Amino acid sequence: MKPLIDNFSAQSAQYLQFRPVYPQALLDFVITQVHSKKAAWDCGTGNGQVAIQLASSFGRVSATDISAAQLSQAPALPNLTYLQTRAEQTPFEPDSFDLITVAQAIHWFDFERFYQEVNRTGRKGGILAVWGYGLLQVNPEIDRVLMPFYKEKIGPYWDKERKYIDDHYQTIPFPFREIQAPTFAIQVQWDLSELTGYLQTWSSVQKYIFAHGENPVQALLLELRTHWLLPEEKKQVTFPLFMRIGYIDK
Repeated sequence: MKPLIDNFSAQSAQYLQFRPVYPQALLDFVITQVHSKKAAWDCGTGNGQVAIQLASSFGRVSATDISAAQLSQAPALPNLTYLQTRAEQTPFEPDSFDLITVAQAIHWFDFERFYQEVNRTGRKGGILAVWGYGLLQVNPEIDRVLMPFYKEKIGPYWDKERKYIDDHYQTIPFPFREIQAPTFAIQVQWDLSELTGYLQTWSSVQKYIFAHGENPVQALLLELRTHWLLPEEKKQVTFPLFMRIGYIDK
C-alpha cells in the first residue's frame, strides 16, 4: 500500500484558520444526487469541514483522517463520528454508506486500494464525490507575482501528487459511472495578512523553511505590497473548484 503522507498535522491550527470553506452550492449539488440519506463517509476530513456540512442532511456521518492533530480541531455533533484511520483500510461494515466524499485529499490516496474500499463500504447506487481547488486568483497584477512563487520558488518542494491538483483531477483514475458536474468556485474577501496566512499553510512552504531556514513568504510579501497598497484592504480571492462524481455500480 502507498506510504502515508501527513503534511498538515504540524500546522493544524493554521490550517483550520485559513483554509477556505466550500460553497454550500457544491454540497447541495452533491447531496441532491443521493437518493437515500441514511449515512455518509467523509474521507480525509481534516478538521471536519465537509463532515459538518453533511451532518445536517444525513442521519449519521463518519469522518476519517490519518492526522490526530487535524481531528482534534474538528467540531463535535451528535450524529457525527470521527475516526483516525487511513481511507484505504477502515473498520466500516460492508454496504454502509449512501455517499462517500473526499475533498482536497484523494491525490494522497492509493487509488486502487481506496476504490476497493469505496466499493466495499458504499451501497449499490450510492455516490462517490471527490473535489479539490487549484491555485488562488486575485487580479492580473497579483496573479503574476504568485505564479512564479508557486511554480519556481517553492515548486520543487511540492509532493509529486500536487500534479493531480494542477490537472484538476482529470488525470486520476475514476472507475465509476460519472455524473457531469457544474463549475463551482470558492470566493472569499481577504486582506493581505489573510492571504499570506493561507500561503503559510502550504506544505511546500513548510518544506522550504525546513530546507533553507527562512520563510519564502516574507520575500513574497514585499512584492505583493507593491500591488496591495493598503494591507488592510479586502480583495476578492477566487479558488477554482473541480470535481469528479459518479455512481457506485457494484
